[in-house]
Amino acid sequence: MTTPRLAASTVPPAALLRTAPPERTGIVHLGLGNFHRAHQAVHTAQALAHTDGPWGILGVAGRSTEVADAMREQDLRYSVLELSPHGSAATVPAVHTGVLVAARQTDAVLDAIAAPDTRIVTITVTERGYTYSPRTHALDVDSEPVRADLRGDAPPRTTIGQIARGLQRRSRAGSGPITVLSCDNLGANGRRTRRLVREFIAELPAAERDELEPWVAESVTFPNSMVDRIVPATTDEHRDAARTLLGARDAVPVPAEPFSMWVLEDEFAAGRPAWEHAGALFTDDVEAYELLKLRLLNGTHSLIAYLGALDGCDTIPEAVGRPFIADAARRALRDDYLPTLEVPDAIDADDYVERLFERWANSALRHRTRQVGSDGSVKLAQRVPDPALAHLRSGRVPQQLALTVAAYLCCLAPAADAGPHAAAMSDPARDALVESARRNGSTRSFVDDVLGGGLLGAELAGHGEFAARVAELVDLITRHGPAAAVLETTAT
Repeated sequence: MTTPRLAASTVPPAALLRTAPPERTGIVHLGLGNFHRAHQAVHTAQALAHTDGPWGILGVAGRSTEVADAMREQDLRYSVLELSPHGSAATVPAVHTGVLVAARQTDAVLDAIAAPDTRIVTITVTERGYTYSPRTHALDVDSEPVRADLRGDAPPRTTIGQIARGLQRRSRAGSGPITVLSCDNLGANGRRTRRLVREFIAELPAAERDELEPWVAESVTFPNSMVDRIVPATTDEHRDAARTLLGARDAVPVPAEPFSMWVLEDEFAAGRPAWEHAGALFTDDVEAYELLKLRLLNGTHSLIAYLGALDGCDTIPEAVGRPFIADAARRALRDDYLPTLEVPDAIDADDYVERLFERWANSALRHRTRQVGSDGSVKLAQRVPDPALAHLRSGRVPQQLALTVAAYLCCLAPAADAGPHAAAMSDPARDALVESARRNGSTRSFVDDVLGGGLLGAELAGHGEFAARVAELVDLITRHGPAAAVLETTAT
């Protein structure tokens, strides 16, 4: 007997987070990837199950049609697989009211942002999707996609361009206030998004700029948020698991850990779902939670991924199971990251750290080192410079932060074969790093060139002692392997 395709009629009732999708769209979401579908969509479905409202989500994919096409064929249904060594479960959020692909339906996306019923635009496009300069953190107005969006002679291609042009259309339509909510791993992500949108508007022709600037200042809010859930890429294994758990074929299930956290500022211009009834925390001090997550979880996660890939590990659980990698991770947390943070009163630091190791060791997730290690040129700029500078200013070279950068460089521009997992990491800076390594005659000159080029911002490049330590560790990894480099950092 053929297993039926997941659809409105084939979802097991016990798997539904709510009985039916909302009738109206109140949220336009940019970035229809796994994270959104396992995090914001789930929290929103849970909130609506508690307090109903006009908060259906229109999901917008960037360029890929895979998820959007599959969701259309499945009546906008998909499953979230909560995976752990203790067991697995499948739920179906059923909260989307439609799907679009921005590259093909840009005008419809702008219309959706301008629609009177839309009250919130949420974003998960990863750090790369904000088209800002890593050196200045300002909008990269020299990039051709941004220049094209500013000219306005074609539909906008960048996320910031789509938001700004959508707000322009909304202001002209008189559709009322709206909130733009970044859910990406950027420090002060709401403030960053607001600044980038304003920088885009400032570059528009004077008439457009003068029309839009005051409306955005008065009618659009950009709250900060912190999001946390480990969500690997979907594989055929996950499709098989969904079939077993649901009795239906789901082409786009989303694997996720059981843990999920969302911290937000309550600065919404036109209302919001009752997310507090779905586990979200509202606070005026989101930054403390952001830094906690960006440094302790994300920063250390990167270190584990790079060391693991260099040691032949396909997955994060395999990597953190290596004693030398676990030791490096603990030292990074204890010595390099925690001293640079003010931990929120609601968080017990020791419990938080132990929970991190439990999450990283979740063998059911099979979170791959290549996925966590990808896009390091953008991610590390959010995670390494500020804590590194705090230590350097006090006269200490942060060993595990230097090791993180060294391991990253060995994965992306290896002097020797770094293995298949490092080779599979995608990164917009890979070609430039490889060329720098080829062009420079010594490891130290390579590291100086990379840091001087703004990989980790402008200020860190001025600390020669940090560059020297990174270069030493690159040489150790190249000649003797990652375990030898970790041992060296513990002896200092």
